Amino acid sequence: MSSLPATAEDGKTFLGHPRGLYMLFFAEMWERFSYYGMRALLVLYLTKHWLFSDGEASMVYGAYTALVYITPVIGGYLADKYLGQRKAVLYGAVLLTIGHFLMGFEGDGGQGTPALNMFWLALAFIIVGSGFLKANISVMVGQLYPRTDVRRDGAYTIFYMGINLGAFLGALLCGYLGETYGWKYGFGAAGVGMLLGLIVFVIGRPLLQGRGESSVPAKLRERVAGVPFEWLLYAFGIVIVVICWWMVQNQKVVGWALFASGIILLAYVIRVAMKLDRHARDRIFAAMILMIGSVLFWSLFEQAGSSLNLYTDRYVDRNMFGWEVPASMFQSINAFYIILLAPFFAMLWTALGRRNLEPSAPAKFGLAMIQLGFGFLVLVAGAAGVATGNMTPVLFIFLIYLLHTTGELCLSPVGLSAMNRLAPAQMASLIMGCWFFASAAGNFVAGLIAKATGSEAASGENAAQQVVLEVYSTIGWVAVVVGIGFLFVSPLIKRLMHLDTLRDADDVLAGQEAIGEPAAAGVQVERETR
Repeated sequence: MSSLPATAEDGKTFLGHPRGLYMLFFAEMWERFSYYGMRALLVLYLTKHWLFSDGEASMVYGAYTALVYITPVIGGYLADKYLGQRKAVLYGAVLLTIGHFLMGFEGDGGQGTPALNMFWLALAFIIVGSGFLKANISVMVGQLYPRTDVRRDGAYTIFYMGINLGAFLGALLCGYLGETYGWKYGFGAAGVGMLLGLIVFVIGRPLLQGRGESSVPAKLRERVAGVPFEWLLYAFGIVIVVICWWMVQNQKVVGWALFASGIILLAYVIRVAMKLDRHARDRIFAAMILMIGSVLFWSLFEQAGSSLNLYTDRYVDRNMFGWEVPASMFQSINAFYIILLAPFFAMLWTALGRRNLEPSAPAKFGLAMIQLGFGFLVLVAGAAGVATGNMTPVLFIFLIYLLHTTGELCLSPVGLSAMNRLAPAQMASLIMGCWFFASAAGNFVAGLIAKATGSEAASGENAAQQVVLEVYSTIGWVAVVVGIGFLFVSPLIKRLMHLDTLRDADDVLAGQEAIGEPAAAGVQVERETR
């Protein structure tokens, strides 16, 4: 196994980057194609085929997406300690392929059918497969470059485009096939996409030049009770599938597990932070404030796949150029906007930074919340602008996604960068794990909010639509008020970040004696990757 970083000298490049980057680009593109293609159909499938109520479907959706964000903690740990990233990604891709094809077994629909257990099993395979793949394929991109390589930011930008290209195409194609020709065709297309991603990854292994391999290959070959230890790890993955199969059917358990583990995680982070010097401790507290904001943001943003998807299906005039566009295809708008606007935002922050006008990370969080809230309020205003009982013009669906996407671009990449900057070196993985845990919590809360929009509590279609709009109006104003609050306190949060004393990791050892501080306690990586 080679431990040397990829360079132009030890491997062929394409457009200035290792060819392995483009293999990972296509593998991740197809994985995102399958995931977002299935996600676009999921809540519609739950309500129309399995005949779940809106509230039940929203809770299943929330528990499913929350578990998708939790399992990467397990997948990342097993990859770091035993499997290596390549084998973990390969195993995850196999589980994902199985899960997506299992989604094609729809049975006769309705409650009480044996085929419903196959559906739960499919979700479980996808959850665990995402945990092994999602946690590790991004790491492999970085392994292709030295830590100081100036191409790293460009590499992640290329990779990020692959993610959103896959999400855009998956929602369009799988949504169209699923709603036009039958659910199994949409889910089948997602399965084909994941299979293509798996094939690309297997064939492209030589392009990785030995990166992502296990650091303890001898340990993997050791036999435990006559079985190679590596195979026991794969068997453990199947055990997690069974656990997730049960948990996704018992959504309240997911909620209580998130609550309990969140309290434990919070207490542990505070305990560790209290042992640090004042500046490092303050930065941890600033990061925790941003995490709390992200929970609220994602709980509202993730209405897109659940309640907003149902609203688009039932109450929006989707006739465009004489064709009634399937509701699930509108799930592609967010990815399209990101592809279109992400370069603009990156240039905007850079230009403002050169003029010392760039908003701080907490201020950007406030701006994100305000845009998120305005998105809901614009949709409510659009629905109110037409006579009662009339369909909402489709323009307002494009507008809500536009405002939610600009909000996402103010929070998601900024939050990732902030976690990287604020975490001491010895807590970097823990703080990043907390960030994704906050995303999991936000996704579960999103299910609770979507449940509140459920039309089963209202009598009549107009009353059901009014329930949704009232909830959207409430959460829209809440988001705006919280956003203004973030803007108001952002100078205080920025002060806690102590940006003036941040030092690059490469400079710490050289200046350690001059400041009389242990290296591990103050190491910060200042460079941002947007």
